Amino acid sequence: MSENMRRVVEAAGGIVWRWKAGSEIAENPAIAAQKSPKEQLNSIEVCIVHRPKYDDWSWPKGKLEQGESHRHAAVREIGEETGVSIALGPYLCEVEYPLSEEGKKTRHSRDRAVDTKHTLYWMAQPISGDDAEHLLDAFGPVHRADVGEINDIVWVSVREARKILTHSTDKDTLAIFVDRVQEGAATAQNLLIVRHAKAESRKSWKGTDANRPITPKGAAAAFALNRELACYNPTRLATSPWLRCQETLQVLSWQTERSMEHIDALTEDAFAEHPTIAWLAFLKQIQLTLETRETTAICMHRPVIGGMFDHLRGLCARKALSKQLIAKTPFMPTGTAVALFIIDTPQGPSIIDIQKVSPIVY
Repeated sequence: MSENMRRVVEAAGGIVWRWKAGSEIAENPAIAAQKSPKEQLNSIEVCIVHRPKYDDWSWPKGKLEQGESHRHAAVREIGEETGVSIALGPYLCEVEYPLSEEGKKTRHSRDRAVDTKHTLYWMAQPISGDDAEHLLDAFGPVHRADVGEINDIVWVSVREARKILTHSTDKDTLAIFVDRVQEGAATAQNLLIVRHAKAESRKSWKGTDANRPITPKGAAAAFALNRELACYNPTRLATSPWLRCQETLQVLSWQTERSMEHIDALTEDAFAEHPTIAWLAFLKQIQLTLETRETTAICMHRPVIGGMFDHLRGLCARKALSKQLIAKTPFMPTGTAVALFIIDTPQGPSIIDIQKVSPIVY
């Protein structure tokens, strides 16, 4: 590496939050949507960690390991530093500052010609111990950080967090978190649309289209995608009954011990014949996700995804979000997913965040 070439250290983390114990919402999370954003914020507490090396209070975060996505690193590092198993929620922001400013209170240098640290942040919520056990094989093990790295954690109100946080960039991230909560993110539920992994070509396959399997390369991508989907704790798995869709979620189903629900209306043939019925079947899954407060992953085909995107763009809270749901084929690559964070409003479901989810295959 050239002496003049700057180094960028990639990292990831998040703001882990929960409803305060004893609060009305903690007793009945379903009523959160009925509360104002101010009431929600007053019922929220966030997790801050102390690093003895720098004697600072900051958000849990850490460097990416080799062959690891920012998403996976965020979940792993949060688990290591807090001891809390979490699922990712809406995305917050990215922060970049010179490595020389690590541990300093102010990190507003604009010098990007020096070695820098680049960190992505998500909202994140604790999951149950039972859910964490279900995810172990798909996500991988998480080991607690050494006491020399993190020697204390505290759960505090948003107001207290502003006072305790050491760094200006962490306070900026907290401000974005508050904006997200005011947008409805504290009540958002996640629905993952998965496009099946690479399948055998139609021309070479001698069987029926419904029985056309994924290729070995597709199987590798599907396996790698499991690690990324596990970051969101999908507890409901649904799929087109055609083989290539089933095979894409099959290992995740086996690893997490979550069964797959078959939705006949989401096959290619069913969609081509009755696109409205397919949309209504998909809309039902959105409604179930909001009602059960469980993350749902649904595996579908390219043309079906395009048809669903046509409807979903109209549900986006902002025009910029709708542009992330591509209008032209192939809509999204094989073996990838998009995470839709949806809130329930008097006007119906509204999408407030969209994240593209791609596996790292190596």
